[in-house]
Amino acid sequence: MSKSKHYLAIDLGASSGRVMDARFDGKRITLEEVNRFENRVVQVYDGSEHGRYQWDFLRLWDEIMAGLRKSSDRAGEIASIGFDTWGVDYGLIGKSGRLIHQPTAYRDPRKNEIYEEVRAKLTDQKIYERTGIQFMPINTLYQLAVDAMDPDRPLERAESLLMVPDLLAYWLTGARANEHTFASTSQCYDAETCTWTEDLLSAIGVPTSIFERIVQPGDREPLGTLNKIVAEATHLPGNTRLSAVASHDTASAVIAVPMTDPTTCAYISSGTWSLVGLELDQPVRTPAALAANFTNEAGIEGTTRFLKNCAGLWLIQECRRVWAEQGKQYSFAELASMAGDAPALVSLFDPDDPRFATPGDMPQRIRQACRENNEPEPTDEGALIRAIIDSLAMRYDQLIRTAAQLTGRTIKTLHIVGGGAANTVLNQITADATGLQVIAGPGEATALGNAVVQAIACGDIASLSQGREVIAASCESMRYQPRTDGSRQDKIAAARDRFSKLGN
Repeated sequence: MSKSKHYLAIDLGASSGRVMDARFDGKRITLEEVNRFENRVVQVYDGSEHGRYQWDFLRLWDEIMAGLRKSSDRAGEIASIGFDTWGVDYGLIGKSGRLIHQPTAYRDPRKNEIYEEVRAKLTDQKIYERTGIQFMPINTLYQLAVDAMDPDRPLERAESLLMVPDLLAYWLTGARANEHTFASTSQCYDAETCTWTEDLLSAIGVPTSIFERIVQPGDREPLGTLNKIVAEATHLPGNTRLSAVASHDTASAVIAVPMTDPTTCAYISSGTWSLVGLELDQPVRTPAALAANFTNEAGIEGTTRFLKNCAGLWLIQECRRVWAEQGKQYSFAELASMAGDAPALVSLFDPDDPRFATPGDMPQRIRQACRENNEPEPTDEGALIRAIIDSLAMRYDQLIRTAAQLTGRTIKTLHIVGGGAANTVLNQITADATGLQVIAGPGEATALGNAVVQAIACGDIASLSQGREVIAASCESMRYQPRTDGSRQDKIAAARDRFSKLGN
């Protein structure tokens, strides 16, 4: 490359968003934050008893536009833009071309009542054989089933269903498409044929005509260029391209895992959720994988993300929010320090207990779970955060062992990427619990993976493997070795036995 290129990676997680300037000089990528902003669920009255949890999508769009304006002033020529976001949620576009309503958040409980009904009607075996996706009430399939029964008939009014990053792409360029990796998270997408499961959708009253064409991440053909409104508002050239990236944030994060040998590595994309798994060449849709409720989500270059969604830093985020409302303001670094000072493996609970899935008094819910399982109740904030960290580490150990059994792989190294890679207390107890070397970093994995695929789409990086070499050269990582002294390992073994009895 004769000069550095700038790629704008727009990365929206469930708790925050960012516009990142990724400068690639041919050997390394340097990330610079252009705009960072909060993302949160808003509860609104909708005529029902509990209202509805929705994303404040217009505010997110306003922040994205602010980031694009700043980029036009500081980065020089922008080679490409790419979106990645949290999974499963969508927007519906009416025949006028307008969004019918703000996207509903996956944590909204509206689909919980119909979840088992849909599974019984379609059968778990048939759904899993077709989609390979783990069963979770948040999945798009169950949200669509609710929309199909909505008296306002939003699906009948819709001309297009656009997943969250697809909706952003539409607002940016006017182009409508569904991106492959994101579509694969929906439990409406055939893992074998890479097409929508029209028979399953029709059986629950979802019109398949609303789905758009599938595009592949890294496609050399751009999704589109900026529409006139965006170009004028941001001062970016109208021919600025939007590239199809791995638009599910976990897919982008896994691209940025600097694995030299994926056959011996596990990974955790650690953020609001923890995504724990392996990178495979083919989906695993065996009865054992179904029984373990593992998921097969699509990656780039035909890879499969064989993983399990489990609780993550959401638990800490909610505790922090509740304490802030009580007048106790803690930074995440302060909470990690407090947990580091607390004794390890005193209180354990199942972090995937459904009671923790929705916003609320998380400290009280955790204490209640400990009481119910005859675990010591955390006495203060430090002990409670320590209980979260220890419980997550034990869950990681459990899931990595299961993934290895289901695939026949021998795992030697665990990579942790994303925001959780900065939590040294969690990283060390995870190394201890799993007995694996932990390599933590990069922290901004989703933005890096996003940028790498833009570079592939623009012809500046040749492949996923070369992209990972670029990321390894661009980022520092921290290594954590499992502490193997006898007393500590005895304590880990006892904790593993206690944790196995908690019902996860």
